[in-house]
Amino acid sequence: MLDVQDNPAPEVHDDPIAVDPRQFAAKVNSWLPHDIMLTDAWFPLAHSFAVAKKPIRRAVYSHPYFIWRKPDGSVVAAETHPNDQLAATKSEYTDEAGHYPVIEKYGYVWGWLGKPENAAPEHIPSIPYLPEDGGLPLHMLGTVRFDCCAPLSLENLIDLTHADFIHADVVGDEKMDKETVEVFHDSETITMVRTCVNKSVAPIMKIFGGVRDDVQQVRQVIRIYLRSHAAIAYGRFTPGDNVQLFHPCVPETRDRTRLDYAMNTSNVKKTNLFRYIMPKASYKVSRQDSSMTSPQSPRYMRPEKRKDLHSPLDEAGQKYRVLMLALAERQARGDFTYRDNVSSDCSDIIGYEKA
Repeated sequence: MLDVQDNPAPEVHDDPIAVDPRQFAAKVNSWLPHDIMLTDAWFPLAHSFAVAKKPIRRAVYSHPYFIWRKPDGSVVAAETHPNDQLAATKSEYTDEAGHYPVIEKYGYVWGWLGKPENAAPEHIPSIPYLPEDGGLPLHMLGTVRFDCCAPLSLENLIDLTHADFIHADVVGDEKMDKETVEVFHDSETITMVRTCVNKSVAPIMKIFGGVRDDVQQVRQVIRIYLRSHAAIAYGRFTPGDNVQLFHPCVPETRDRTRLDYAMNTSNVKKTNLFRYIMPKASYKVSRQDSSMTSPQSPRYMRPEKRKDLHSPLDEAGQKYRVLMLALAERQARGDFTYRDNVSSDCSDIIGYEKA
């Protein structure tokens, strides 16, 4: 007879969402976003155009990344400045030379934080509407910062309905005939799809996009890659133009987030001002978001008597919390494996139609 250890049962991967409602609620309300640190992940450290021969400094969870290009154009990322040889170090996240694994894709330099031997290209998120070799014009790229932790910023983003109230002067108000919301998830991603019938036209599309109708048919998608703290936002507006935004929230510190965004408006006619104005709207939208998240952030860093209340409309945000906590708990047990393929093409999920 075989010993049970010689013939173990297959590992069961439980879905942290599929639990008793009371357990689910307890997890949601145990949320401490500043305490979450996820590793074995690629982070988009900088736009490719920003990396040259002179080193620039970035950080992930306060771990320093000095990034520069060698004479042949390849990218290097190290824990210490290349001129500071006496301070050169090797940590659990770097190789013998103190270098991090790096990859260039989608117009970004991605740095790996985790065990170097686990770094693999298939763990880079799928962003179907960004050219893999980069090359977007500079007016479609930008950088903003949030004075809050990255998970809190993304929790705000995953609720697409917030835009009707906080960003109404840019993306339109809450007036519509009908709205449906769907939420999908696996162990590495969460996706919210919002469909609106006869929604008020976004002011920016009326003013700069040439939309003359009073209402639009709208399909909006937010998909978050949990480990990389990165989101893709895709919107189809009829009449109007598609909005194709990459929204990475790199956790520089426990209360500081860097967002090197890319909004691909190449699908918009060159004669249409929306092509040039919409990417820059991110600066206004980010200030509006920051006005909400920055005051919230410190409340999670100290005891708070008030309850962390939720509504039935907050399904995506609550599931995001539980999935992040589940990943953090898994990693605390020493399990850094990817159970789902984040690099698989998500075009069908977000409704992106390739040319």
